Amino acid sequence: MRADAFLEAVTALPVVPFETLVTGGLVVVAPHPDDESLGCGGLIVQALARGRPVRVVIVSDGCGSHPNSTAYPHDRLRNLREAETIAAMAELGLASEHVHFLRLPDGGVPSAGPEAETAAARIAAIAREAGAGAVFVTWRHDPHCDHTASAALVDRARPHLPRVAVYAYPVWGWTLPPEHEVGAAPEGYRLAVEDARAAKRRAVEAHASQVSGLIADDPEGFQLKPEMIDRLTGPYEWFIALPA
Repeated sequence: MRADAFLEAVTALPVVPFETLVTGGLVVVAPHPDDESLGCGGLIVQALARGRPVRVVIVSDGCGSHPNSTAYPHDRLRNLREAETIAAMAELGLASEHVHFLRLPDGGVPSAGPEAETAAARIAAIAREAGAGAVFVTWRHDPHCDHTASAALVDRARPHLPRVAVYAYPVWGWTLPPEHEVGAAPEGYRLAVEDARAAKRRAVEAHASQVSGLIADDPEGFQLKPEMIDRLTGPYEWFIALPA
């Protein structure tokens, strides 16, 4: 199926109550700091409002966003992005002890080999500890290698998580060329998150290095475009059900 038709179908997935989407706790797996807020901020707010255990796993160290900054060399940038994530999750109501950083290399998250197996085992352990009924991870067709690799890590974790549902959330997938082939038509759900939009927007804005000119000495540095933020902070979040 072409990407344009697939994504149009995603926007028309049925709207369901939170309880249809998730039983028990949940884990959000994000390739980079900010993906968790962009893709699942409303989901996290609604889960916490219902007293559900929530865990967030940030896979990469996030240091690929401004690789040429002298003001923010690797360790300082990593620490900044982790602090931004903690602040973002506080906006959603999630305590810092429930945010886990795997610190794999940004732009080089492995999808196979010993490091990938270790990361997958950690994701599975976090999910079991939370009593997770569902795991959410970026869509494998997102056009970024770390998004694809994070989906592969969750695939590797699945044998250790029987009866746990897995959903994909598109982030950069919305920018795919229309003719790109992405497979069969989607199944899954939309979640109405109007009640959480303000908190979600604050969470996205807490990632200041990604949405503002905070780091000004890297002309090749990354910054989220306003239209991308607007698309992902609307009244719905989209979750594609992944078959076992």
